[in-house]
Amino acid sequence: MVDFQIDDLGIARIRFETAQQNALTSADLQQLKDNILACSENEAVKVVLLLSGGDQSFCAGANFKELISIKTEAESKAFFMGFGGVILAIRACSKIVVGRIQGKAVGGGVGLAAACDYVVATDGAEVRLSELNIGLGPFVIGPMVERKIGLSGFTSLSLNPRVWRSAQWAAEKGLYNDVYTDIANVDAHLEALLHDLAGLSSQAKAEVKRMCWEGTESWPELLEKRAEMSGKLLLSEDCQQQIQSFLAKSKS
Repeated sequence: MVDFQIDDLGIARIRFETAQQNALTSADLQQLKDNILACSENEAVKVVLLLSGGDQSFCAGANFKELISIKTEAESKAFFMGFGGVILAIRACSKIVVGRIQGKAVGGGVGLAAACDYVVATDGAEVRLSELNIGLGPFVIGPMVERKIGLSGFTSLSLNPRVWRSAQWAAEKGLYNDVYTDIANVDAHLEALLHDLAGLSSQAKAEVKRMCWEGTESWPELLEKRAEMSGKLLLSEDCQQQIQSFLAKSKS
């Protein structure tokens, strides 16, 4: 489920929540993309907040039940490009997108956090790139994560798929801008930040954002290629077995 609201100050809140630790289906990703692009076109929107429901998990990445149902390379590529589409929508959005990371982020969830222009997190918001565990790799989100935390940090995450990195580690690497002890403190800080951002010049904010995203002009084509890589690997026997094993363990 994705919920979209705009308040009287022009603060848009895009909130997603699913039963599987906020893992996202292709439909969820399409809604996120559409809502972010709608904010860009709406002059009443001054700033955007991306957040999720619950207090344990920000986003567990891809919905595995949908992954295992995919049968063709075209479907597979389209699914992974769903995450690419959200990243590109944030990139294209003329409004500042702030991320509220209230819990753990895994795989594509790390990519969403990295794509946000400014990120506020709790100290329980650990991160992990788990893709290698199931015979995949963080291909689509890779450019985004590497852009935020550098090649060394990205390598550390991607080649240690079973290791959780702390919120403090994520802040030191540049993934998070601010880290607070609990959700109440995060939300108090966010309200002040969003009010401040909403009152600043829209044109100036758009120019600052454009400057911060310089060097990503090739990303639409790059992420398409990366989605194709993921799509082919998903249909491999090894990957299918790993996902089936994961789903079986999650039921037990």
